[in-house]
Amino acid sequence: MKYDAIVVGGGIAGLTAAAYLARAGKSVVLFERQTKVGGLVQTFDRNGIYFDGGLRSIENSGIVFPMLKQLGIDIEFTKSDISIGIAESVLKLKGKESVAEYEEFLKAQYPDNANDVSAIILEIKKIMGYMDVLYGIDNPAFLNMAEDREYLMKVIMPWMFKFIFTIRKIKKLQKPVEDYLKKFTSNQALIDIIAQHFFQKTPTSFALSYFSLYLDYHYPKGGTATLIKKLEEYITEHGAVIKTSVTIQSLQPEEKYVVDTEGNRTDYSNLIWAGDLKQMYNIIPLENLKNSKLISKIKEKRSLLKDLKGGDSVFTVYLSVQEKKAYFEKICTGHFFYTPDKRGLSIVSKADIEEFLNAKTIDKDNVELKNKVKKYLEDYFRLNTFEIAIPVLRDADLAPEGQAGLVVSLLYDYSLSKKIDEFGWTAEIKEFLEQITIQILDESIFPGLKDKVIGCFSSSPLTIEKLTGNTQGGITGWAFTNPYMPAVSSMLGIAKSVETPLPYIYQAGQWTYSPAGLPISILTGKLASDNVLKNQR
Repeated sequence: MKYDAIVVGGGIAGLTAAAYLARAGKSVVLFERQTKVGGLVQTFDRNGIYFDGGLRSIENSGIVFPMLKQLGIDIEFTKSDISIGIAESVLKLKGKESVAEYEEFLKAQYPDNANDVSAIILEIKKIMGYMDVLYGIDNPAFLNMAEDREYLMKVIMPWMFKFIFTIRKIKKLQKPVEDYLKKFTSNQALIDIIAQHFFQKTPTSFALSYFSLYLDYHYPKGGTATLIKKLEEYITEHGAVIKTSVTIQSLQPEEKYVVDTEGNRTDYSNLIWAGDLKQMYNIIPLENLKNSKLISKIKEKRSLLKDLKGGDSVFTVYLSVQEKKAYFEKICTGHFFYTPDKRGLSIVSKADIEEFLNAKTIDKDNVELKNKVKKYLEDYFRLNTFEIAIPVLRDADLAPEGQAGLVVSLLYDYSLSKKIDEFGWTAEIKEFLEQITIQILDESIFPGLKDKVIGCFSSSPLTIEKLTGNTQGGITGWAFTNPYMPAVSSMLGIAKSVETPLPYIYQAGQWTYSPAGLPISILTGKLASDNVLKNQR
């Protein structure tokens, strides 16, 4: 078989690319390694209780809604209200006016640092202003300029000048947020409480824009995977082919074909790779290539990416609870960032866990070392910030009457998860972390929860790695801790982010641009498809 375009990877980027190519009447096949498409955007049920398996809310960013409108896809969304909690205090965000409430909220937790808090809030307000410019209009990539001339002249052109001016300001805010906040306070706990639920070394411009991002969260009826289902339907209705449970094991960029794990060959005119980039370059058989310049470029890319790490991953506990949703509604919203202890993660001793990570020999019977690992993890969980999603609070049909599902996540290091697995302790540690999570929530924000749990399971960075093939279970592309960023990181250069050194091959998704997320994945999917369509005019 030969197609106008092959799309490898059925996450949101791949689905977006395939949708636009199918819309243009091109012959398209999409390959996905999992049994279903969606990648990190999933919704599933256990005994009638629904959980979101990846993304908790959908951030529009002037991208998601315009994409759906352009494709003619109708999805019912509700506003996904956010709440923030520390210990027994909870603040439910209502709008931009909640920034002032957030200021008082932090001052109540750290009264000796009231002036510091005010200074930090001023920075947040400033960066929120930048976000209003960046995402204040529908992204031009999803407009038909020929049909929207008036909009182009009256809205897009004036916005472009503001955009360029704002981008220059944002470039000055690339210092890691945990370091940037030291300009305003010496209280490490205050720094932690703001920064610890972001990935390590997250740029300040992204981290301190979170208030704006929270106000832009939405939730589709039926769960986040409704977005995936609608895109999948659109693609197949427009004649494209989706093949799941298929892994591409070989890519021949000169003769323009791929081979899957069952030995099936598929030829292409153009290819969009919407998966892990290390895999793309590693499956090219250099010994079969003839072009020495191309071979050199591939070797260079392999070397560039080889030792780079994926972004932070997460440990997630899924709880089925025999409790009415009204119980949770009195405490928080359906998307809740909760920190049980205001002292911050910096007080957690890392000595024992570093001893474990640096262990040269594997001794699965070393009970003393295992207990040290458990002690570190308990402290880490108790002082961390949980991201808690309760789907039934946003869609009453996502759990039976009198029941609820809780999705409780926190950032979790892949290397630790991997080392625990090497010692053969994965099952025991996962059960331990599930019980610790329940205990912490029971003793703090959800009293009585422990006795209401009727089901519990969890996932780790290893789970994400196994399902998606993402380097180190990364959920937002490349880690900010890498010595260099192998992806475009300036909005002015995003059009170039989808290009590769391989002929007629483009890239899309979270590994393509940094910082990444669902909106950026959609945008790069669209930009990659635009390049394919230009080639075939």
